[in-house]
Amino acid sequence: MAETKPKTSPKAVKFLFGGLAGMGATVFVQPLDLVKNRMQLSGQGTKAREYKTSFHALFSILKNEGVTGIYTGLSAGLLRQATYTTTRLGIYTILFEKMTGADGRPPNFLLKALIGMTAGATGAFVGTPAEVALIRMTADGRLPPDQRRGYSNVFNALARITREEGIATLWRGCVPTMARAVVVNAAQLASYSQSKQALLDSGYFGDNILCHFCASMISGLITTAASMPVDIVKTRIQNMRMIDGKPEYKNSLEVLARVVGREGFFSLWKGFTPYYARLGPHTVLTFIFLEQMNRLYKTHVLDR
Repeated sequence: MAETKPKTSPKAVKFLFGGLAGMGATVFVQPLDLVKNRMQLSGQGTKAREYKTSFHALFSILKNEGVTGIYTGLSAGLLRQATYTTTRLGIYTILFEKMTGADGRPPNFLLKALIGMTAGATGAFVGTPAEVALIRMTADGRLPPDQRRGYSNVFNALARITREEGIATLWRGCVPTMARAVVVNAAQLASYSQSKQALLDSGYFGDNILCHFCASMISGLITTAASMPVDIVKTRIQNMRMIDGKPEYKNSLEVLARVVGREGFFSLWKGFTPYYARLGPHTVLTFIFLEQMNRLYKTHVLDR
C-alpha cells in the first residue's frame, strides 16, 4: 500500500491562521511601525531631519501626541494584516506543501524563494489600500494641524481617499509595494524556513519556540537589509501630495534619485534600527503565533 501524506489543515484554516498571526503581532509592534514610518519621512528632500534617532522620534511622539499617539493607525495596521498577511502566508503554506516531496523532503532554497515572492506579490496587491491608509495615518501627526488629513480610522481613510482622490489612489504605489513584498518575502519566508532547517540540523535545537525565535531573528535581519531601499520608496510615494495638480514624484526611480541626490546614498537605509526593531519582533511574533496555532490545531483537531 502506498504511503499516505499526513493530514494537514484545510486551506481556509491556513489563511485564517496567517491573518490572525499577523494581526496579533501588529498589536505589539504598531508603535515601532509608527516610528519607522516617521523616520523614513524625516528629512524628506532638503528639509532638516525632524528626528535624530528612533528614541528621539518615540519620545517626541509621546510628548506631542500622548500615549495613544503611538498607536495611531492601528486599525489600518490590523486591516493590512487581515488582507496582506492572510493572503501571503496562506498562499505560501499551500505552495510549500504542494512542492514538498512524497518522502517529506522540503523544497530547495531557490524554490522556497520563488514561492515566497509569488505569495508576497499577491498579498501586496490585495493589501495596498490598507497600506496607503496606514502610511498616511502614521504620518499625519508630523504635519502642522492645518495640513493634517485627520482620518478617524482605516474605513474613514479608505472612504475619504476614494471620494476625494478617486478609487485608483487606493492602489497608489502598488508597484513598489509589490516589489517590496517580493524582496521581503523572498528574504523573510525563505530565510526563515532555511534558518529553521539549519538550526534543527545542527542538533542543538528541537522544533520548539526557542528554535522558532532564533530562526525568526535571523530572517528579520536579512529581510531588513534587503528591503529598506524599496520600503522608503513605497512610503514616500504613498504619503505624497499633489502639488499644483501634479504628484510630488512621477515614479519610483525619481524617488530613488532624489533621496540619493539630496540626502545621500545611505539615506536609503535611513532608520535601520527602528526598521529592524519593527520587522524583527513582527517576524518573530508572527511565526511564533502561526507555529503555535498550527500545533494546537494539529493536537486538538487533526490528531483526534
